[in-house]
This record gives sequence, structure tokens and C-alpha cells, in this order.
Amino acid sequence: MSACPDLHQDYVRACQNLGQPENPFIARVLQEADENDKITWTKGITLKIAGNNHLVPVQRVTDEDLQVLASVLRNTVFVTGLDLRCNVLTDAGAKHMATFLQENSTLRYLNLMFNDISTSGAELIATALHTNETLVYLRMTGNKIGNKGGMFFASMLQINSTLEKLDLGDCDMGTQCLIEIATALTRNKSVKAINLNRPLLYSQEEETTVHIALMLKNNSSLVELHLCKHEIKNFGVERLCEALYENSSLRYLDLSCNKISRDGVKFLGELLKRNQTLEILDLNANRIEDDGAIYLSEALALYNRTLRALSVVSNNLSGKGLVALSDAMKTNMELSYIYIWGNKIDEATCMAFSELIRTGRLKPNCTDVEPYEVDGHIHLAELSHGLQKHYYWTPSCGEVMNKDANASLAITAVSEY
Repeated sequence: MSACPDLHQDYVRACQNLGQPENPFIARVLQEADENDKITWTKGITLKIAGNNHLVPVQRVTDEDLQVLASVLRNTVFVTGLDLRCNVLTDAGAKHMATFLQENSTLRYLNLMFNDISTSGAELIATALHTNETLVYLRMTGNKIGNKGGMFFASMLQINSTLEKLDLGDCDMGTQCLIEIATALTRNKSVKAINLNRPLLYSQEEETTVHIALMLKNNSSLVELHLCKHEIKNFGVERLCEALYENSSLRYLDLSCNKISRDGVKFLGELLKRNQTLEILDLNANRIEDDGAIYLSEALALYNRTLRALSVVSNNLSGKGLVALSDAMKTNMELSYIYIWGNKIDEATCMAFSELIRTGRLKPNCTDVEPYEVDGHIHLAELSHGLQKHYYWTPSCGEVMNKDANASLAITAVSEY
């Protein structure tokens, strides 16, 4: 292994050579990287140059800053991750990044979420991944690449065989590119996790859900699937459940913020009676009501022994449904994480969940409620825990120490680089 490079000095020289002023934030991150011990370097490091860092003064990274940084990192084998979220990179910056991806052979993680990259920038990055054979995890979240930009990534998935996780949530993609992505994933054997949250759909026919269901029937590698804000209704849930009877790989299904009612959850309840692989089910912000919760609780109490985490936050549940779920946990020892806040929590619910926590059946870090007593009555307070607590942001006080408070990271290893 070659000696550790001096990234900060290389950066200063590159700024002088390209006639660009130094970005003090980048300089600080590179200085800290230089101070890492040799053991850290040999394992590979991730440079965290996130524009939403609250711990140090931040001067957000521009296209010109990225050009200089890319020239410094081009031949550096020790840097395996690059976090550039929440900066001001545009399509010009995407061009520099695309060139870097074609020339660099060590970068495995790239986070570009919430920059200003549009369709042409998406084309450049997707095209670079036709030949790149090292990048494993790409986050494009929040860049408005649109339907056309999504099509370039769909084409890339037909060629690339290295990428394992792709995040295209909040990218303003449309029906056409979702169908193309689903079609590509039917044949792609490398992608293990994909986020397709919040597309722009103008039809109520659920065509995209039907195509995603068809993909799940044939795909044997996908572990994690996010379909938040897809306008999925009971018809769509039924199609997904039909597909999952034949699927033996999916462990994490995110159906949050859709239009699923108790009738749709009935299909999920039947699926859970037979499915032996699903570990995380996110139904946050639907409308399953008490009947839906009872369908789930029956399957969990009597049949299913693989689901480990369930979110029913904000589903118009009352004590009847919530107590049924707590009762299911008394016989089902595998279900370890449950999130219930945002429902109609009555005294029976407070008693039931406080008892689960008191007896140790439910660990305090594995739910989003905490019991407290006032005048002899038990109440529940909200805790800031969930399935994806740190999906869009990182804590302002340092690193995430307790993964249980962010259950998707604790359970499904593919969720993080």
C-alpha cells in the first residue's frame, strides 16, 4: 500500500493551478482526513462535505469547487466515499463528476442528494455509469432530473452490473420512466435497493404499480423497495401482494404515504401468513384503521415469524387496533420494532404499550412512544425514533450511535454504505 497522500496540500496546489479560490470547508475536511490514522486510510474513507453540516462553518460546494476537488481525488485510492449532499452543484458540476466517475476506480459511495442537477446532468452521470465498475451506492434524491432524466438511469440499469443501491426519490420522475426502470430491474441482477419515492403521476390507473409488481415476480435480487407517495390504493396493494407470493428476496417494503385502506391491508395480512422473507413493512400515513390493524395482528400472532419491524404511524387507529397489535407481540417474539404515533391513543393503548416496555418485550429504542405517569394514569409521549429517522438529514450533534432508533439501518444492512 502506498503512503498516505497529503490531500490538503494537493488541494492548495490544484486551486493555484486552476486559478480557483480555496473553499475553506473543503480545505477543513481534507485537513481532517489527512490527520486520520493509517488504519483508517487502508480501509478507505468517506469525505463528508455536506452543505447541511451544522457542526462547522460551511461554504457550500460550487461546480468550480468540485472541478478542483475531482482533480485532487482522481488518482487517490484511499477515498472510497464522497458525500456532497445539500450543496449548489448544477449540470456543470455533474459534468465534472461524470468525468471523475469514468477515470476513478475506487469510489464506491456517492451522495449528490439535494443539489441542482437537472436532466442533462442526469444524462452525464448515468452515461458515466455505463463504464464505471466500482460505484456501489448512488443517491440522487431531490435533484429535479424529471422523467427524461429518469429514463437515462433506466437505460443505465440495463448495462451496469455493479451498482447495488440507487436512490431516485423526490426527483420528479414520471410514469414512463418508472415503467422503464421496472422493466430494467426485471433483468438487472445487481441492484439490491432502490428508492422511487414521490414521482409525478397524473393517472389513477396505477399502471406503474402493476409494472413494479410484474418486476417483483421475476426479480430475485432486490432486497429493499421504496414506493412512498405513489398514489397506491387497494388495487395496487393486491397486485404487489400477488407478486410477493412468488418473490423470495424482498426484505424491506416501504408503502408509506399512499391511499391504502383496511381492504388493502387485508391482502397484506394474507401475504404475511405465507411470506417468509419480508422483515420491514412501512405503512406510515395510510388509512388502515382498526380493521386493518386487526388483519395484521392476526397474521403476526398466529402465522408470521419473519417480520421484525412495522410502522402504522398516522393510520387513523384507535385503541382497538393498537391493543390488538400489542397483543400480537406477546406471542410473536420476532416483531421487535413497532411505531404507532399519530393515531388515537387511548388509555388502553397506553397501558398495553407501557406493559410491553416494562416487561422488556419492547425495548425503549425500538418504538416511538415512551410511557409516563400523571396522577395515577399512564400516558405515552412521542420519541423521535422511526424506520428512517436519518434518511434526509444527519444529527447536528455528531454521528448516529444507536442504530435501533433508525430501524432500517439496524435490520437491513444494504440500507447503508
